[in-house]
Amino acid sequence: MTDFVRFLAAWALVHESADEGWKAAIARGRDQAPGTGGGPEDFVDGLAALVDAEKERLKAELAERSAGDRPAGGGGDVAPQLEALVFELAELRGRVESLQASIDALLARSGD
Repeated sequence: MTDFVRFLAAWALVHESADEGWKAAIARGRDQAPGTGGGPEDFVDGLAALVDAEKERLKAELAERSAGDRPAGGGGDVAPQLEALVFELAELRGRVESLQASIDALLARSGD
């Protein structure tokens, strides 16, 4: 049981580190001037900021719709939509992380 809990703790630490990296990329992307044409890392940071901005707009839109469609306090049918959204965001995050890994590998090769 101890090994299993340690495994889960390691997984949680990796997940938390990835979240912090994602948040840092968003912050760096927000600080960029649009169209500056920086390197690959700037592209990923800018993409992260765009995705985050769109996510916030989508959250506001879903909240607006759900508030207008049902009385306050009701669960309604938003839960399945949110589950689908969470899945799509996880897919997108995986793709961005994969892109970042590819960029890191290319940068490592170019440094050799």
